[in-house]
Amino acid sequence: MNIDFNSEKPIYLQLAEAIEDSILKGIFEEETQIISTTEISTKYKINPATAGKGVNILVDEGIIYKKRGVGMFVSEGAKEKVLNKRRKNFYETFVISLLEEASKLNISKNEIVEMIEGRNSK
Repeated sequence: MNIDFNSEKPIYLQLAEAIEDSILKGIFEEETQIISTTEISTKYKINPATAGKGVNILVDEGIIYKKRGVGMFVSEGAKEKVLNKRRKNFYETFVISLLEEASKLNISKNEIVEMIEGRNSK
């Protein structure tokens, strides 16, 4: 997990995304234990409350769950939840704005596909 202390993105969000990345890469598999908030705060020298905030986002989304007195675990179906969340975010962040700008420039969907495939760079 990488935390960029110079980023405008809050540390707790970076932490949540880093855990999601680890789930997507299979580093943290479903129903396995993940690093504790105490270990995170010690390893990255961040406030334990910040680490807890990042982890709690994923708990609230059902991606990880707490076993009292034991630790944090990856939920069953977590990888699919993360994929769906990221795809929705990708669509809302990139695809919609791409299509809006293409419309302003009179670029067809076929031309966009050609640009993506590297066949057309008008």
